Amino acid sequence: MELAMDLDGRQVRTYECACCGEPVERTWNFVSRGDEVHAVYYANSYHHTDQPHETWIDVILGTWSENIVDDHVTFGCRVGPVQGSPHPAATLVPACQDGSGGQIHGTLLSREDGLAHPRVQEFWDVVDFVLANDPTVHGHLYGQVALP
Repeated sequence: MELAMDLDGRQVRTYECACCGEPVERTWNFVSRGDEVHAVYYANSYHHTDQPHETWIDVILGTWSENIVDDHVTFGCRVGPVQGSPHPAATLVPACQDGSGGQIHGTLLSREDGLAHPRVQEFWDVVDFVLANDPTVHGHLYGQVALP
């Protein structure tokens, strides 16, 4: 089944980066598969002077139909410039590097644990979906607004 999100339900906040004072655009939303919530993502798009087009994304996979977080698992990635490529690339990183991890995140995966996790492909599917469909993230990384 295809992934979907309600853009009207998307949350966007801007705050100041603690290390450089530049703005950070934080977006989050539910991602559905069929009629059920499949994941929640949090994306921080940074405007650092040395890395102006970089986004860090955390994706929480687990049960969302009940008030249970025991099966939640959170993956993290950095999307941005890489040496030798004109396009941004995504790299798995430890989840919640910004210190935002809480009970809702469940198990925060390290890079190594994420690479070996049985749900890693689901994580990458959600990341690809967010990169293409979240207007803030897409515009920040690719310089244009995503098409609905």
